[in-house]
Amino acid sequence: MSKNMKCWSVAILLVPLLSVPAYAAGDPAVGATVFNKCKACHAAGPGATNRVGPVLNDVVGRVAGTFAGYSYSDALKAAGAAGLVWTPDVLAKWLAKPKDLVPATKMSFPGLTDQADIDNVMAYLISMSPNYKPADGAATPAASSSSAAQ
Repeated sequence: MSKNMKCWSVAILLVPLLSVPAYAAGDPAVGATVFNKCKACHAAGPGATNRVGPVLNDVVGRVAGTFAGYSYSDALKAAGAAGLVWTPDVLAKWLAKPKDLVPATKMSFPGLTDQADIDNVMAYLISMSPNYKPADGAATPAASSSSAAQ
């Protein structure tokens, strides 16, 4: 194989890495600390139960408004029925400003303003979602290293 062909081969292999969302670089341990801002309403991890908000175990990849045993707002149920799925990209937007994504949600949290906090919470939520499989089949770093019991 020529040197030029080797360079192209490496470049082709690296291109998918350039499209990895920012949250993939987040730290789940730091995200667990940032998640303390969410704990007044949400729980995640072994033994988690619904609070003011639903349990967030396996939230990544879940259809919005569908966690059994939680009474969602009509707006969030309608959004889920219309196809809203909590993908990492969608959750990142939700974490930044929930009412921008679903204006009539009953969630009163104003959002996280620091992108690093969003990235870290996303990494944490991915680690709490061991059943999540990205649509493109790529493994997510946080999910592949997670041993969270659900």
